[in-house]
Amino acid sequence: MSHTKFAASLQGAPRLDRRQTTPGNDFAFRIESLRFDEDYRPSEKTRVTTNFANLARGANRQENLCKALRMIDNRFNALAHWDNPKGDRYSVELDIISVELEIDSEADGPSFPLIEMLSTTIVDHKTAKRIAGVVGNNFSSYVRDYDFNVLLPEHNKNRSEFSTPPDFGDLHGKLFKSFINSNAYTKRFDKPPIICISASSSRTYHRTDNQHPILGVEYRQDELSATDQYFSKMGLAVRYFMPPNSVAPLAFYFIGDLLGDYTNLELTSIISTMETFQKIYRPEIYNANSAAGACYQPNLKHQDYSLTQVVYDREERSRLGVEQGRFAEKNFIKPYRTMLEQWSANSAL
Repeated sequence: MSHTKFAASLQGAPRLDRRQTTPGNDFAFRIESLRFDEDYRPSEKTRVTTNFANLARGANRQENLCKALRMIDNRFNALAHWDNPKGDRYSVELDIISVELEIDSEADGPSFPLIEMLSTTIVDHKTAKRIAGVVGNNFSSYVRDYDFNVLLPEHNKNRSEFSTPPDFGDLHGKLFKSFINSNAYTKRFDKPPIICISASSSRTYHRTDNQHPILGVEYRQDELSATDQYFSKMGLAVRYFMPPNSVAPLAFYFIGDLLGDYTNLELTSIISTMETFQKIYRPEIYNANSAAGACYQPNLKHQDYSLTQVVYDREERSRLGVEQGRFAEKNFIKPYRTMLEQWSANSAL
């Protein structure tokens, strides 16, 4: 969707019955979903840098989608191998969850596209059952684009050492927690989200003796990254695991107990989905031809890796991330700065 159309949509956005007010503040959220399958075409409300939108453009769009979805199903069945002798018992359905924030819940007013993520549903072809998976895959937000692509570079301009502002991530974290605690979220999803992303190339990870049958071998890092600190303000802890037959650890951000609160099938759904996207987006790390050792630092300049057959435009993604950060600054941060600062200061989340 063009930024012009998004800006226009902020004026008098239509209300939906699914709108739910968050207890204790003046914000409301509405949720829309769109199936991500081989026929998917990006909605006008989809952030153009989102991984799944990137795959769904250009001459190879349908071939890209079919290959990516097949990779997810194959990886799921490889992990969920019990009572699955042919490796075809399960398939994964994906829905794009788009969240809009309505700034004034009492009157028709502006809205802003806050969060986008994927939700998984597991289809068991043996029992003909559909099983809820995990929401949170491919999490993205315009405010995060602003924080990392606009605010942080400006803060570090002409500084000899990298640092973050003292309130870096506060607003984003409180908006995220406000949504997770809202009726809109809890009426639709039974469990908190898990956000799974790449391990940081600026950190070193050490393999431990801890091992989980699905998540795999746990790694621990030398110190928290800027992303870890940012996500902690969203109420999320982090652990790093390298799943069976993977080549690098993934970062899992979660609320509660990662190992105890989710079933093996739920964990399998997020691994199969996010590992697939990481193999496509960061093959130097997640499609490397050798696995991470006991002491591991991800390297995007690594040369010994294999490419998937899925076309992905990383240069476009990086460029548009900056553009979308500027869009958030112009249409959300600047015009509502005073109100957002007051809300954030008074929020108990």
